[in-house]
Amino acid sequence: MRVVLNTLVVSLGLCLLAMAASADETDRESPGEAAFNQYCMVCHPGGGNILNSSKTLHKKDLDANNIKSPEDIVRLIRNPGPQMTSFDKNAISDKLAKEIAEYVLGTFK
Repeated sequence: MRVVLNTLVVSLGLCLLAMAASADETDRESPGEAAFNQYCMVCHPGGGNILNSSKTLHKKDLDANNIKSPEDIVRLIRNPGPQMTSFDKNAISDKLAKEIAEYVLGTFK
């Protein structure tokens, strides 16, 4: 009986550790989310736009402004309008810019 109880306790402990490790992995920011938070969040909190309320990152505004693909967003990251900061390839790599774009399209619906 004692062996069975010890086995159950050890098994339960291992299950809890596995669940905790899994939760830690899913709680981590993606590279796109982390970069968005670092470079974009100050002007686009919650997908909004503190300078121009008609140009948020939400799907209805992106569609209205003909922004439909990750490439469209990367283009704006590189060559934005007059109020937005420009980020060249030295500041944000092409790979990271695409990850930001995919994060935006997948998050702000």
